[in-house]
Amino acid sequence: MQDIRNIAVIAHVDHGKTTLVDKMMLAGKLFREGQDNSGEVLDSNDLERERGITILSKNVSITWKGVKINILDTPGHSDFGGEVERVLNMADGCLLLVDAFEGPMPQTRFVLQKALKIGLKPIVVVNKVDKPNCRPEQVYEMVFDLMCDLGATEDQLDFPVVYGSAKNGWMGPDFKKPTDNIDFLLDQILETIPAPKHIDGKPQMLITSLDYSNYTGRIAVGRVHRGTLKDGMKVTICHRDGSMEKEQIKELHTFEGITHRRIDEVSSGDICAVVGLEHFEIGDTISDFEEPEALPTIAVDEPTMSMLFMVNDSPFFGKEGKFCTSRQIGDRLQKELEKNIALRVEPVEGYTDRWIVKGRGVLHLSVLIETMRREGYELQVGQPQVIYKDIDGKKYEPIEELDINVPTDYSSKMVDMVTRRKGEMTGMETEGDRVNITFDIPSRGIIGLRTNVLTASQGEAIMAHRYKEYQPYKGEISRRSNGSMVSMDTGNAFAYAIDKLQDRGRFFIDPGEDVYAGQVVGEHIHELDLVVNVCKAKQLTNVRASGSDDKARIIPKTIMSLEEMLEYIKEDELVEVTPKNLRIRKIILDHTERKRANKE
Repeated sequence: MQDIRNIAVIAHVDHGKTTLVDKMMLAGKLFREGQDNSGEVLDSNDLERERGITILSKNVSITWKGVKINILDTPGHSDFGGEVERVLNMADGCLLLVDAFEGPMPQTRFVLQKALKIGLKPIVVVNKVDKPNCRPEQVYEMVFDLMCDLGATEDQLDFPVVYGSAKNGWMGPDFKKPTDNIDFLLDQILETIPAPKHIDGKPQMLITSLDYSNYTGRIAVGRVHRGTLKDGMKVTICHRDGSMEKEQIKELHTFEGITHRRIDEVSSGDICAVVGLEHFEIGDTISDFEEPEALPTIAVDEPTMSMLFMVNDSPFFGKEGKFCTSRQIGDRLQKELEKNIALRVEPVEGYTDRWIVKGRGVLHLSVLIETMRREGYELQVGQPQVIYKDIDGKKYEPIEELDINVPTDYSSKMVDMVTRRKGEMTGMETEGDRVNITFDIPSRGIIGLRTNVLTASQGEAIMAHRYKEYQPYKGEISRRSNGSMVSMDTGNAFAYAIDKLQDRGRFFIDPGEDVYAGQVVGEHIHELDLVVNVCKAKQLTNVRASGSDDKARIIPKTIMSLEEMLEYIKEDELVEVTPKNLRIRKIILDHTERKRANKE
């Protein structure tokens, strides 16, 4: 029997999980000598690299001193909590990474809570000790206090601590004495993390994630709970709803490095991929053919945000995208459900081309929209809405815990901004010249907050939030007060027209761009919407007078990301998403019809 260790790497966003796993792969000699692996190997898709965040969890394995270590890299954002929960089910222990300067943050708390609940044994890694003014000892104390708060057992509190810098590639027992490798950490893993218990009996395996291959279709990934799975074996799949289905395993693979290797049998405790099964979902159990027994399925937190997705029906429909029809968009959303457990898709009654998509937060939904856009889809999305619940005849809404870390000078501004959005301050700690403020705030108060916080603190603020619970409705929150500037005509925007309108507000378009009637081309300085004609050219005559021809001086357009747009739009507006452009438009394009609808 091969000796195995299964560990998950958990931490707050940007505390260096993926960098550490990359260094562990180097130590486990997964690369040829001299092979360039300067980039993150694990964050492989473009979106992860651009944003610098992990979205999908990854499996890698290395061999160290003859022991196979399965490493599971997890996302740090609570919006991808669905990913974290299912990965932790496969591990026996976890590496908790904490930044030596920032200390435990909200997401650290979020992922650690889930890990302790399952009963994983933690190893604490205090990372980034090479930062100036870091405080490793204090951070260690803070982690200990956090574990006590979260109700860790005595065994869990007896955790080893490792100091180091993943970026510079060293780990050791003392932060004052840098070493030249991460061997100390790997030895600690072998010592501390228990080997998975070998349970004999009828085979059982919980499917915790999915892989996809163009040749073999969907692949079930999970950890064998008990017994042995063999190549070509007949099995029963126990679905979540209690129904059973007989299937046959065509191939078994285990993870070696970043690739798969075909194998004849996998015994309990190891993580494997099963090829050849037809109908299965995440949370189903692969069990014995004759006497099937199901394992407890994965409970996933409920979604808190919903958005309307619909087919693009603007005048520029189908100019850029490959997939624009309702069937194509509907199929793509169904396909996403297979992998993304925390997502829900419901059709809108009476329509065939509209869907309500529910997720964990604005980031969770915007990553889906961004991925679809890059694949060549065209669609329109409405304003993100919070999902309310009705408990005992009262209206309840989701509340989140919000942490803002800013320089002391800006703290009063932050408190003012959040309290206006019905936030309640729960704590305030000063650390040197920065202050850490904690609030409880309704989820709808967070929509659009990030941009304002960054502007008010001159980009200095660090903001993080996690879902806490449902509480009674807190009352109305004022959203954006400025009106929109809406184009009156379809055509090409002229510099002359934009120049003459600049005192009316800021523009989202540049001269020379194509616009259509009903498109939002800028933000009005007053509350009401303004209909403008940006397609008006200058009338040329053959009479010239000195000094009448001034140059047009145009302020560059305001560029917004997809998240900012979603947070910016009002109820009567949509974001049009195409592979090359993001536009904001009114739901009713015609100006007279819009006036009529507003009167009613």
